[in-house]
Amino acid sequence: MEIKKGKLAGVYIIQLIPHEDERGFFMRTFDIALFEKASINRTWLQENHSKSIQKGIIRGLHFQLPPFCETKLIRCIRGSILDVFVDLRSNSETFGEWDSIELSASNKKTIFIPCGFAHGFCTLTNFSEVIYKVDSVFSSEHESGIIWNDPDLKIAWPIQNPILSEKDKNNLTFKEFRSKYNSINV
Repeated sequence: MEIKKGKLAGVYIIQLIPHEDERGFFMRTFDIALFEKASINRTWLQENHSKSIQKGIIRGLHFQLPPFCETKLIRCIRGSILDVFVDLRSNSETFGEWDSIELSASNKKTIFIPCGFAHGFCTLTNFSEVIYKVDSVFSSEHESGIIWNDPDLKIAWPIQNPILSEKDKNNLTFKEFRSKYNSINV
């Protein structure tokens, strides 16, 4: 397992390293000693599993407000996704900036996204499955989101007409987020 800093402060890319033979592979997906050495260990409180059956689904961009703000550890275990995250943290040098990474069953990458980011993904294949750990419990009263195609963020999604949930069709614009919350204080 190799842990490297991402482009945005606090984000880490974790390259998993399988040990393969004729039977398949064995791979460590979490190592508390390596996470502690990189100062990214958390007490993970929930693990979620998302299955998407079509290419072109966008889920997000979701976030939770304090005190239920979530750090996420995300991995695609089937298919492929473009994982996208936007920095919403107050006093962050990269506030309002976004980045993305392709996560797939074949590239065996994991992304660590700290508290204070909006997060979402677009399925790049039919039948994509994502698992992710979070260090806070879900609270519907503290949940919100930013619209996927926000004109100020200009996220380079791989699709123009995604499949969206009704909830995600009504997420806030970045300007509405700024007006309502200003930023997320973590």
